[in-house]
Amino acid sequence: MDVFAALKPRRKTRVVNVGGMGIGGDDPIRVQTMTNTDTLDTVATVAQIKACVQAGTELIRLTTPTPKHAQALGSIREMLLADGIFVPLIADIHFLPAAAFEALKWADKIRLNPGNLLDGKIFRVLEFNDASYAKEIERIEENLLPFIEAVKKSGKALRIGCNHGSLSDRILSRFGDTSFGMVESTMEYLRIFKKHEFNDIVVALKASDPLIMIESNRLLIDTMDKEGMDYPIHLGVTEAGNGEEGRAKSTLGIGTLLLEGIGDTIRVSLTEDPVKEIPTCYGILQATHRRITRTEFISCPSCGRTLFDIEPVTNIIKERMGHLKGLRVAVMGCIVNGLGEMADADYGYVGGAHGQVSLYRKKELVKRNVPEKEAVDELINLIKSDGLWIEEKEV
Repeated sequence: MDVFAALKPRRKTRVVNVGGMGIGGDDPIRVQTMTNTDTLDTVATVAQIKACVQAGTELIRLTTPTPKHAQALGSIREMLLADGIFVPLIADIHFLPAAAFEALKWADKIRLNPGNLLDGKIFRVLEFNDASYAKEIERIEENLLPFIEAVKKSGKALRIGCNHGSLSDRILSRFGDTSFGMVESTMEYLRIFKKHEFNDIVVALKASDPLIMIESNRLLIDTMDKEGMDYPIHLGVTEAGNGEEGRAKSTLGIGTLLLEGIGDTIRVSLTEDPVKEIPTCYGILQATHRRITRTEFISCPSCGRTLFDIEPVTNIIKERMGHLKGLRVAVMGCIVNGLGEMADADYGYVGGAHGQVSLYRKKELVKRNVPEKEAVDELINLIKSDGLWIEEKEV
């Protein structure tokens, strides 16, 4: 069975260059995270960025609420480069346009939140007719024009990132607290930037509820397609929480859209050290077959038929073989379900009798009743004999 045949084709987008890294087009779906240090504490921030880069992040976003925070990105970049580390830096801007202008000097990409930049949210109910609302759009355009000219000259990229929780009073009064409101908040900015011929934009719609996030992104894609926009999409479930709950919400929201062909860069937002977000990002990409970066493991949940202690054996196999990018390895406790469940695997480690293991190459039985204490090494030898073993690189 071709497991990739069931995937919807990835949506075709333009490529947006962020510090020399492509987002969109045929580039890999990028993994990113965000620091949770005070950006002005450059030593702590650099240390956290280094840890995130080592864990596999490809871009990193930093809080830049003021021009002073934006300036700190220059020192942070110098410190990283001194250690031979280059990673694109994204400035996270919300309320102060002055911070956005300053960030153009130091960041590779600027994130703007339409709900916070030129509007407010104090839960006022505003009354608009079509004419008065059109005046509001004119006001937004007029205020954005100086920044549009500046970003065009800078050669930097933008992310237009709308959060469900930060819709402005203007949007809430006009469209309500809806997915349509999220899309319109974003489209207002996209239409203005496109009108003025700036298109190096990545778009993001996030919500803490994965169902709202999914619905909003589907509607966004439909709306952009109708208006001839092909901007790459950043996916994430914001304020997802921590632990199992945060990972479950993120997997549902991000994974669903990836399977539908939507998404060019992702972040798993956890109330944890940002380093811990990155493995979950790669896990979602691997599970949806959108980006294969490690071994795919299939293992049964175990039952009374299991002929060896499957959990520790599975962990040993994952530890020793997890670097074999693209291979699928099945670990099965007994022969009852082993052959059927491992049918798509490249190699199988299957319980054949108590304390003994049978090894398979696809559906072919290669070795029967190998003593359990020798079986992992024998599986590795089998992979080596097929010329598919690579040595793990030291970090």
